[in-house]
Amino acid sequence: MKELAVIFDMDGVIAHTNPYHAKAFEAFFDKYQIPYSDEEFEKHMYGKHNSYIFTHFFKRPIAGQELLSLEKEKEGLFREIYKLEAKPIPYLPDFLSNLKDNEIKLGVATSAPRANMDLILDTLDIRNFFQSTLGSENVELHKPHPEVYLKSANNLNMDPQNCFVFEDSFSGVTAGLNANMNVIGVLSSHKKEDLPVCLDYIDNYKNMNVDKLKSLYKQHVG
Repeated sequence: MKELAVIFDMDGVIAHTNPYHAKAFEAFFDKYQIPYSDEEFEKHMYGKHNSYIFTHFFKRPIAGQELLSLEKEKEGLFREIYKLEAKPIPYLPDFLSNLKDNEIKLGVATSAPRANMDLILDTLDIRNFFQSTLGSENVELHKPHPEVYLKSANNLNMDPQNCFVFEDSFSGVTAGLNANMNVIGVLSSHKKEDLPVCLDYIDNYKNMNVDKLKSLYKQHVG
């Protein structure tokens, strides 16, 4: 059996943060008198990088210093809202322990700023499980481009086809597939039919373990 690695997205995969991002964006957009809807959040916020989100909702290109300034404001709102609410997707700690016990290399690959990742990994006390942690500042091209996953595989010294990815959004699943990785959909933000085809789909990590990953790998990769 070949050595395997597992790379996790963060929002909606490690922690169910999307409702709190929505609250932060609501307050943020209200301040700037920007209209929004739940449907728009689902299509144009979850799993997207802030440059895309701001450009879509402001209806004009947002880049450079303006992007940095708006991102700092909005993400500060998110961290203030979320810091007392942080909790993992159910059974994630058990799954991480199972992976570590079996010497599986682990990474985080998120479109979120590193400050958000630091808050969640440290608040949940799971940072020590991961050998690679990449945020939005670490890549030039954002999901659905595969850069963050390919960089993660390189950090872990792994062949992409021997990596599993856990993702919850259309752009994230697409990024994992574009990296030639084995993607498992986490149905925290979207329904199965709203995502590209994955090897498997889960609501939480209760029935996920190393043996299940090895079985999926043998079945689909060989």
